[in-house]
Amino acid sequence: MKIINPATGAVLTDVPSDGIKAVRAKYDRARSAQPRWAAQSLRKRIAAIRNFKEQISERQETLARTLTQEVGKPIRQSRNELKGLAGRLDFFIAESTRALRDETLLADSEQKLEERISHEPLGVIANISAWNYPYFVGSNVFVPALVAGNAVLYKPSEYATLTGLHITEMLHAAGVPEDVFIAVTGDGATGAALLRQSVDGVFFTGSYRTGAKIAASAGRRMIKVQLELGGKDPIYVCDDVDVNAAAAAVADGAFYNTGQSCCSVERVYVHEAVHDAFVDAFVAEVKRYKIGDPLDEGTYIGAITRRPQLAVLKRQVADAKKKGAKLLLGGDVLKRKGNWFAPTVLADVDHSMEVMREESFGPVIGIQAVADDDAAVDQMNDSDYGLTAGVYTANEKRAKKLLARVNAGSVYWNCCDRVSPRLPWSGVKHSGIGLTLSTYGIQTFTRPKAWHLREA
Repeated sequence: MKIINPATGAVLTDVPSDGIKAVRAKYDRARSAQPRWAAQSLRKRIAAIRNFKEQISERQETLARTLTQEVGKPIRQSRNELKGLAGRLDFFIAESTRALRDETLLADSEQKLEERISHEPLGVIANISAWNYPYFVGSNVFVPALVAGNAVLYKPSEYATLTGLHITEMLHAAGVPEDVFIAVTGDGATGAALLRQSVDGVFFTGSYRTGAKIAASAGRRMIKVQLELGGKDPIYVCDDVDVNAAAAAVADGAFYNTGQSCCSVERVYVHEAVHDAFVDAFVAEVKRYKIGDPLDEGTYIGAITRRPQLAVLKRQVADAKKKGAKLLLGGDVLKRKGNWFAPTVLADVDHSMEVMREESFGPVIGIQAVADDDAAVDQMNDSDYGLTAGVYTANEKRAKKLLARVNAGSVYWNCCDRVSPRLPWSGVKHSGIGLTLSTYGIQTFTRPKAWHLREA
């Protein structure tokens, strides 16, 4: 399997791809090792994650450069991901003991009866992860899974394989046994082979189409399935905002990581009273973004990781223009080596256009005027997805009233494109099932066992 730099088209290296027999052998190793790992004390399992955090800190620059070279993410944004990971790991280290301890619900001395809940590991987990934030997305799954006593078969995206191998190496050095966390490398065929193993849970991050197939297959086997899928994340800008500040914030939410985030702002609705001023400020902000070598410290817009996505972006722009949208900026592939698409802003859009309905996952955004708050909510909810949604307004009461009516797993007031380890990360509709993060995201890797204990 060739690892290609999306910014240049150059081959970085070759990595062996796991076939059916290799995947089966790795599963057998994990199945055999999992009980011994679960028998380790929780304190020792948490200590391994603490060591993992230290390794990331020591190797941060090497890890950031690898990430940038294989996914095209600007180097400063790669460093930001690694720095942000530290806080996420701190949360798991601090909260896992409380989240996983036994709970006594009843202790009745008269009836000599005790009722208790214990949190048992699921067993062997298949974790099929994503390339856009491999440290964030991966650690949301494999860190609490390991802490809870599971073995993990970790398939990094084929577009972030080298990062996945770095993660594997560091976990082993941190004290996680080699047969407890095993990297499975390859493309979709390798992932399919992994899903055919008798795993106890499947945790997938990716597209709705693939997630639906995984859910159908795993459902027949009655195993735990958790799917973090796409988003078409809306923002509503009210008529009482500081227009320049709101435009800068929303533009960053739309174009950070070159728009390749499941929670990137993907559609913007602006109250008609401030629409024109907002659009002008938004375009001016995007024009300031530097496009260039992802290893350049000043670059803000990097490469498109997956080459096939260029055709998706071109199609969405063409469809919007054909249906009456006004192209204000960008709109096409950039003529240079690698995979590049110009930051693109479309106005006069509506919901007949793909750009306002289908996930773009790139530096393309549509801005639509709305008459009032009710119209904004109607448009925000008119989607097959429901991952995040946000409102920009100076009025807290107005924001909370609006956000209560929006169908999304995470909602934002005067912010966007934000994830906290303290809050659950989940979606509704085509954005997925289940959750990661928060204490619920630790317990999701366990099976609650009910204990009815009566003294003779």
